[in-house]
Amino acid sequence: GKKLGYTINHGNLHNISLGQGQEVVAERALDVAAEEGHWVILQNIHLVARWLSCLEKKLEQHSESSHRDFRVFVSAEPAPSPESHIIPQGILENSIKVTSEAPTGIHANLHKALDNFSQDTLEMCSQEKEFRSLLFALCYFHAVVAERRKFGAQGWNRPYPFSTGDLTISVSVLHNYLEASSKVPYDDLRYLVGEIMYGGHITDDWDRRLCRTYLEEFIKPEMLEGELCLAPGFPLPGNMDYNGYHQYIDDALPAESPHLYGLPPSAEIGFLTQRSERLLRTLLELQPRDGSAGEGGVGTRQETVQALLEEMLEKLTEEFNMAELMARVEERTPYAVVALQECERMNGLTAEIRRSLTELELGLKGELTMTSDMESLQNSLFLDTVPESWVRRSYPSTASLGSWFADLLARINELEAWTRDFSFPSTLWLGGFFNPQSILTAIMQTTARKNKWPLDRMTLQCDVTKKSREDFASAPREGAYVHGLFLEGARWDAQAGILADAGLKELTPAMPVVFIKAIPGDKQDTRGTYPCPLYRTRQRGPTYVWTFNLKTKENPSKWVLAGVALLLQV
Repeated sequence: GKKLGYTINHGNLHNISLGQGQEVVAERALDVAAEEGHWVILQNIHLVARWLSCLEKKLEQHSESSHRDFRVFVSAEPAPSPESHIIPQGILENSIKVTSEAPTGIHANLHKALDNFSQDTLEMCSQEKEFRSLLFALCYFHAVVAERRKFGAQGWNRPYPFSTGDLTISVSVLHNYLEASSKVPYDDLRYLVGEIMYGGHITDDWDRRLCRTYLEEFIKPEMLEGELCLAPGFPLPGNMDYNGYHQYIDDALPAESPHLYGLPPSAEIGFLTQRSERLLRTLLELQPRDGSAGEGGVGTRQETVQALLEEMLEKLTEEFNMAELMARVEERTPYAVVALQECERMNGLTAEIRRSLTELELGLKGELTMTSDMESLQNSLFLDTVPESWVRRSYPSTASLGSWFADLLARINELEAWTRDFSFPSTLWLGGFFNPQSILTAIMQTTARKNKWPLDRMTLQCDVTKKSREDFASAPREGAYVHGLFLEGARWDAQAGILADAGLKELTPAMPVVFIKAIPGDKQDTRGTYPCPLYRTRQRGPTYVWTFNLKTKENPSKWVLAGVALLLQV
């Protein structure tokens, strides 16, 4: 616009941010601009969905008879889902579409972060050496936190909209603090950047810990002594000019790998596998819904669903008789209460499975009219996904329908074995519970009652044994042996009894049996341990269960950056 003489000051450029009643202003500006040959910029059109049909008519009307220099530019944020695609087809067809794609890879992100500044920026602070080192460290920090999103839940529990604005404001704060102080206020800078500028986006406590740990590694006194490596093989550069920093990135930054983010090499395999699965799942959903499966196929869609439906109904066991179970309980201990609650939840799920499958079977035979719910269930069975009505009564899981149903039958078997005489299992399958927190709380309640300790001051201690499930014949006197845990981001060295680096193809190595017991909080020794979050699935985030301290000889910050977590199912 400036090059061609179109500016707001000249009155021939109308820049309008839509929303809050600006639609009338926009319509007037379009009329004037079409007649006079002005430019109109309409920002955030995704905020005015109802007005877009008016905009489409207005543009169509002006396209026939308007000044030849008349131009309209519109901007909108990407739609989060297909349902949010609201821009009319007419506008899309008649416009030149430009998208702003974020750069991929740490190399491109670091160059882009540095592009927000210039040689003048590097020279504007009186403490030039300190300012330049800190600015480069902040650029690397920004590139890492922005690109770490691609690793999914192992990168960040939840995706965050970190922007270049966060970086430029952080650098302004850095400049102001260095101008006002003769010493570098490392603690203040880490707090402002990690808890306010970037931390303002973060809603998950474990993500906040990750952001804080990055800054503790990147912004510290060693950075000015030439002893700081931002990543393996990539030391913080010394005092250079602006072009020198760009050249240093090209020359010194190692090739793209999870190591640049502090993640293990297996993290890349994990995220590429998930991306491939999403692509294949989409292709599967695109295949025709009717007709036979084609030459060499296994019959029609209906036959496939019918066979699967009959097999599931046959394998599904009867519901638990709650009246009989309650009569069998001699004492309603915390453990017995948990077992009864789990049986009730399981009954709710299996009853819905049996009801919906029986209903669909009648629909396929023509004895009932097919409803939208029945068609949805049929689609899920055919595509090997867990039906929505089952998910609502179920537990978090990322498994396909076949694996999910096998897992359901295993959970029922565990409950049946436990409720036979309500004797506590020799080892607990923590992942087999609808509510794993309930059994962990029951361990604390039982120990607190036995020793007359206050429950609100209790905590759980986690000791990793060297044994597997088969090596235990009876439950411990206090606490519980737990099997079926997996570790992501690291592996457990059973001989040394500490966390160790995971091998290249070790995505989620299994843990040995873990002994969990309740102790008073003031007796817990956290020295030489990494506070490791336990999640129910690899989606992490809302599936958080508990925190267990795992022994480590390395600095715990290493495992924080590696996204190390315990999982109940993989």
